[in-house]
Amino acid sequence: MAHSQISMNLPLDNNPTQAATAYGCRALPKLKEELQSEDLLTRQKALMDLCDLMHDPEYVYVAIDIGCLESLKALLKDTNDTVRIKTTEALYIMANHNVGREGFLKHDIILALSFLMNDHQKTCRENLHLVFKHLAQLPSGARGIVNSGLIPPLVWKLQGEEEEIQELLLDTLAACLTEDATEALSSRVVPFLKEKLLSTNHDIRSKATRVLTAVSVPLEGKKQVRQYDVTPNLVHLLKDEVEEVRANAAGALMNALVTTEGKYAALNAEAILPLLQLTSSALSKARLNAVKALTMLAEAPEGRKFLQAYVHVFRALELDSSKAVRQAAEIATKVIEWEP
Repeated sequence: MAHSQISMNLPLDNNPTQAATAYGCRALPKLKEELQSEDLLTRQKALMDLCDLMHDPEYVYVAIDIGCLESLKALLKDTNDTVRIKTTEALYIMANHNVGREGFLKHDIILALSFLMNDHQKTCRENLHLVFKHLAQLPSGARGIVNSGLIPPLVWKLQGEEEEIQELLLDTLAACLTEDATEALSSRVVPFLKEKLLSTNHDIRSKATRVLTAVSVPLEGKKQVRQYDVTPNLVHLLKDEVEEVRANAAGALMNALVTTEGKYAALNAEAILPLLQLTSSALSKARLNAVKALTMLAEAPEGRKFLQAYVHVFRALELDSSKAVRQAAEIATKVIEWEP
């Protein structure tokens, strides 16, 4: 005779902190309520479910509309590590969508997140910097970070953070300093970046040169590149094994060479030959940056005299597949062949 027996074991793959998420958007008001619960497990379950839903931009829109961001801002201060980690994860997922980034700017998420920059949980810090990186891709997001006064602490964080987070910091700074580099230049960003140019991590070298490109647009940035003797380091990176690093180093030099002091610093560092080699790069960005940097050097009599033997290189680049490179090569040829 058969007997029915109920097993006392949990089903396979059962996660006690994972509640079943049903009804999509209709589940969000209930989740918002649970995010505010005094019961720790309830808050954790709600955050797990919210992370699952936030991959859909429609749900992100609804979550923002019903006020979930205010609940998440409160949870950023939670004493439980898991709650803070999952809160920053939910915000990072939302930041992947344009509607999420715009919502963050309206609800002051930037400042709320900034208080976790010193959190002892690396995952929290990594998630918040992923949010900042995505926000900074919007000009309004980059301005929001700058206007929140976060550039100095972001610069100083380059000194002691994990390498993975340093990469995120550099991505954020590259975008933000394109908007305004003033506070960064007052926070010793140039000597910090000079140190990063020596990193054994090629991603950090590449990203540091991108930030230097942005920093050296204003005159004060050009002066500091000269003041801290960064030019020889950039010239050295023109021979880096990674092509992206070489391209970005040429971009940073291109901006630094606008001043007379910058031109002669590069000439003394023997920048011309490695820049000429870069004109044959497979990367159009590298060719363009190299041609523009060489044009700057040709404005100095010594540079123009040296480059006159290489006019054929620029003539060939006038047939380049990139329109920008062709135009830059034409200008370079005129500058090199100019006679007083």
